Amino acid sequence: MLTETAYNQALDYLYSFVDYSLKKSSELAKADFNLDRMRVLLAALGSPEQKYPSLHVAGTKGKGSTCALRTGLYTSPHLQDYVERIQIDGQPVSHVQLVELVEQVKPHVAAVPQLTTFEITTALGFLYFAQQNVEAAVIEVGLGGRLDATNVVTPRVSVITSLSYDHMAVLGNTLTLIAGEKAGIIKPGIPVVSSPQNDEARVVLERVAKERQAPLTLVGRDVLFAAGEHSLDGQTLSVSSKQKAGGRKQEAGGRRQEAGSRKQEAENNQESVILRVPLLGQHQVVNAATAYAALKASGLKVSDAAVRKGFAGVTWPCRFEIVRRPVPRPPCGNRDYLAGTGTATLEPGLPREPPVILDSAHNQDSFEKLAQTLEDYFPGRPIILIFGSSEDKDVAGMLAALKGRLKLVLATKAVHPRAIEPEKIVETANRLGVRAEAAAPVEVALGRALDLAAGGGEIVLSAGSMFVTAEVKTAWEKLNFS
Repeated sequence: MLTETAYNQALDYLYSFVDYSLKKSSELAKADFNLDRMRVLLAALGSPEQKYPSLHVAGTKGKGSTCALRTGLYTSPHLQDYVERIQIDGQPVSHVQLVELVEQVKPHVAAVPQLTTFEITTALGFLYFAQQNVEAAVIEVGLGGRLDATNVVTPRVSVITSLSYDHMAVLGNTLTLIAGEKAGIIKPGIPVVSSPQNDEARVVLERVAKERQAPLTLVGRDVLFAAGEHSLDGQTLSVSSKQKAGGRKQEAGGRRQEAGSRKQEAENNQESVILRVPLLGQHQVVNAATAYAALKASGLKVSDAAVRKGFAGVTWPCRFEIVRRPVPRPPCGNRDYLAGTGTATLEPGLPREPPVILDSAHNQDSFEKLAQTLEDYFPGRPIILIFGSSEDKDVAGMLAALKGRLKLVLATKAVHPRAIEPEKIVETANRLGVRAEAAAPVEVALGRALDLAAGGGEIVLSAGSMFVTAEVKTAWEKLNFS
């Protein structure tokens, strides 16, 4: 209890500063973002960010999945516990350690006016990695890139994942402007790796990289990848350089080839590597290829065997996370069956327990990728969508991406100051011709979805806001482990 009290006091301290993640878009647009405060604070702490090699990752979507490798990891926001933001080898900093870190930085924070919650947390991450002697750290941008608090690092490689429209009040309302902000992490002479991009964004990245003499590797052009087999247990892909690919280039949206042909290509091509990842969806093939290309460009001495092991062990919650697979319901209603300890005989027409999927898609582009993933793994099945969103998001665009599959939208609201009211979501859904009803709080929405889907063959899906899906995950865990 003493530890948890101290931990909560540490969080209260961090949240006592300005936290722009909790501000409405109108306030966010007026924020004073600059790197001067971070540089002063880190200098006072002994410049911990310089004590280990880092990989710096910006982008609109795919940052988290690209970052999820076995090393130091700084990411945001968290899903269920603040300490998730600072991890080493997949293990978050402990509550005790976070309290100790906060106490260490307090005197230095007091000497730097106008620091924000995110800036202080970023410094905590850098300090923790230095104290723990990490071999490398992957640092994820919080917002944008150019003026983000993380942009004080001089990385081994800068990584830019898929760019699309998000946070437009701050970053701009065109891909050119958004790409310009993301390209702000490109450093003179430092290699940069980019996921495949829309032409408008790609031109900006190429221009900035050329201006700063930063060697650019574009995945899909300079590093090729091909999807292999896929199942609910994961998927495989091959990655190779263009020079060794033998004309076998296959973009992420192309047809999948059999695993055997991928294996044969690897045998014929010494520089091709076969990777297996538990993360599902064609976009995760792109993210994995980008992560692999970034590791190679970083110059870190990591063998392909170690890389394969790391990719195979990746976990990233609420990224098409299937917390309940579709399984037949036993005639006796055996509770143990869902836990995998019971057995049942399939009978014609026997109702099935609905799949429950948690996803963090929160803009139109990510919803379109979510729609494709649903089609790959659950073709044609109707969806009961638990949906909430921040006020500045394109609700109509997100719902339209799934319109043909939506049986019902359960509009809900996370405990977050930027959350839109469920009634406004219902109005938008109705204008699209989609059935919707308000169901708040989130626990009520989950219970309603499970009741409606029982025996009906629908998928229960949570998406639209990371904050909503985090609350759904917590409610699901209470339901199943209480």
